[in-house]
Amino acid sequence: MDTIASLFSFITTPVSWVIVQFHTVYGAIFGPDTGWAWGLSIVSLVILIRICLIPLFVKQIKATRAMQTLQPEMKKIQERYKNDKQRQSEEMMKLYKESGTNPLSSCLPILAQSPFFFALYHVLNGIASGQTIGVINTSLLESARKAHIFGAPLAAKFKDSASTIEALGASVTDVRVVTVVMIVMMSASQFYTQRQLMTKNVDTTVKTPFMQQQKMLMYVFPIMFAVFGINFPVGVLIYWLTTNVWTMGQQMYVIHNNPTPGSKAQAAYLERLTKHVSQHGKVRRRSEKTIVKAIVAKGRDRNEFERKFINGLTKAGLAAQADGTVVKSESQALAQAEDGTATAVATAARRQQPKRQTKAQRQSGTTRPADEGPSLEKSDDEPQDDVKPAAAKQPQKPGSGTRSKAQSGQRKGGPQRPKSPSKK
Repeated sequence: MDTIASLFSFITTPVSWVIVQFHTVYGAIFGPDTGWAWGLSIVSLVILIRICLIPLFVKQIKATRAMQTLQPEMKKIQERYKNDKQRQSEEMMKLYKESGTNPLSSCLPILAQSPFFFALYHVLNGIASGQTIGVINTSLLESARKAHIFGAPLAAKFKDSASTIEALGASVTDVRVVTVVMIVMMSASQFYTQRQLMTKNVDTTVKTPFMQQQKMLMYVFPIMFAVFGINFPVGVLIYWLTTNVWTMGQQMYVIHNNPTPGSKAQAAYLERLTKHVSQHGKVRRRSEKTIVKAIVAKGRDRNEFERKFINGLTKAGLAAQADGTVVKSESQALAQAEDGTATAVATAARRQQPKRQTKAQRQSGTTRPADEGPSLEKSDDEPQDDVKPAAAKQPQKPGSGTRSKAQSGQRKGGPQRPKSPSKK
């Protein structure tokens, strides 16, 4: 670790200068030799670095989503050229070039802050060994060696010997308890950050090797932090714990406001957006307009959650536009006309529909009302084919068909049937 840190000694002076400036401010409040002054100086260094890395973080998000989109195509290339590694690499590079994606973009924040991390390690290691480094002179070196965080010196490590820790004015128990607690917090924050990414902000509709890789990193990274953490000084543990907490909060903000399409986070976000737009009838924030614009542009390629969002707006009488705004749909505007014409026309159209005949009317051939269509009766000009007018007008019972003039219970010819059976 010392060899790696020495490679970044060129940035040691700027890092030590920033720490000293923050120490001057916090030293005036808490005292120059306190752990709060030096500890908060390290925390402020982390915050300053992470603010400067926000543009790289945005690129990381875009690159990660682009890689998720390309996973199906990458899998096809791997299967097609599985026996030709050179051709496989060429096709992969061609795919990256056509889509404008760089796989290294997802690692930019980590790569960018690595020099600062090792420079800080180099500074704290110099404090532990009693050597001036960067802009930290002899007086500042003595002040930093006296600074303790919950009884543990900033330059102490978990694996330091008892004599080294006693020279810094602390006990082995205090140092190991503080370092263990900070290592556990550092690993737990890293695990939660990665788990939050995998469970909420990953497209669940596409199963790709990228997801399996991220799932593996969810368990590998915390173990790596735990193993390397015992070799870090307390000040470096403060640095890494602070940057993990920053990353966790930054990621929570992104997941809440700009989730990955197809993820559970997008389903929750679009549900909230549907309720908000239905209540207010418009989209207020620019980020919301950008998301609505992207959903409209997809057309038939929308996922399940995006189709549900569009249907929810339709039920509320609203329609999403290509520019990301939301307006009232034409049917809703017509129904809410001030003069009430739309409602009257729709009601009149429903009333003009013909009424359905009963079964008895259809079988008897009786006439319909004049407004329900043509009559089933024959006109007076047509011959009646030996049927009396009175009989034609008499309605028939359902299921009887064309019955004879004889009454029920009598035969048409021959002896009559008794009305009731005789009793013996």
